[in-house]
Amino acid sequence: MFLTNTAKGEVPKEVAEVTTEAAKEMGKFAQYVNENIPALIGFGVKVLLAIVFFFIGRKVIKIIRKIIRRSFERSSADKGVQQFIDSMVKVLLYALLIFSIAAKFGVDTASVAALLASGGVAIGLALQGSLSNFAGGVLILMLKPFVVGDYIIEDSQKNEGTVKEIQIFYTKLSTVDNKTIVIPNGTLANTSLTNVTAKDIRRLDLSIDIAYEANLRKAKEIIESLLKEDQSILKDEEILVFVDRLGTSSVVIGTRAWVKTEEYWPTRWRLLEEIKLALDENYIEIPYQQITLHMKENEGKKQLQNSENRI
Repeated sequence: MFLTNTAKGEVPKEVAEVTTEAAKEMGKFAQYVNENIPALIGFGVKVLLAIVFFFIGRKVIKIIRKIIRRSFERSSADKGVQQFIDSMVKVLLYALLIFSIAAKFGVDTASVAALLASGGVAIGLALQGSLSNFAGGVLILMLKPFVVGDYIIEDSQKNEGTVKEIQIFYTKLSTVDNKTIVIPNGTLANTSLTNVTAKDIRRLDLSIDIAYEANLRKAKEIIESLLKEDQSILKDEEILVFVDRLGTSSVVIGTRAWVKTEEYWPTRWRLLEEIKLALDENYIEIPYQQITLHMKENEGKKQLQNSENRI
């Protein structure tokens, strides 16, 4: 029967039913689209306006941050305070922008505020580390154990470097070999640290070993003259050259002088080289670790005879 109907050009009943159902579904979809076209257009407009609003808001935030930075520069405020306030303003303004966009989409702001209030405890527990870092940043800016540009040593992990940025939650250090170390503000606020460059001047201590047989007074005169002749040594501060200790194989001469903090390392390196060359020119030995054997004469002859008998 099926083949006969097909041959006569008639459409099978099953195909007709499927076609009819598909036509009905397409009709329903078209009707749904026609009925909801205004709502879809309104939603698309809202999305488009939200995107435009976001980009405009981002430009406004940049302008506001720029104005705040310029006002800080005119007031000669601390660099760390500028960076901290700038990062905090950025976070707050972006949060306000997103909240405003959500409100434009019809989100009930009162419900959002209630939700945030009810979830405040949970958020606080989840972010207690971040809150601790934020509080640490505030303490750093208030107590000023260091400022941007200082060279600090964090005593717990021995991280050290020049302070480049003080952000809301962390501080960035730049090492002498141009690496960046990121340390949480909470760690810096709750542990001891050494601020190497807090003062304008720094004491320069050197230790020089000379042999026991060397002329001690001559060595002290040479070292003292080099210290007094060096341009970086502060002449109005005390300059000392003294015997620091008597070592196992050398006499240790100590020196104390003062230099500007920024000239500490170049002066140290230069003086050590000049002292070495000056001591060499005056035949004053700088000993190195070695072992000296002393043998009695009779024992030496006896050992020599034993070795000859073996031969």
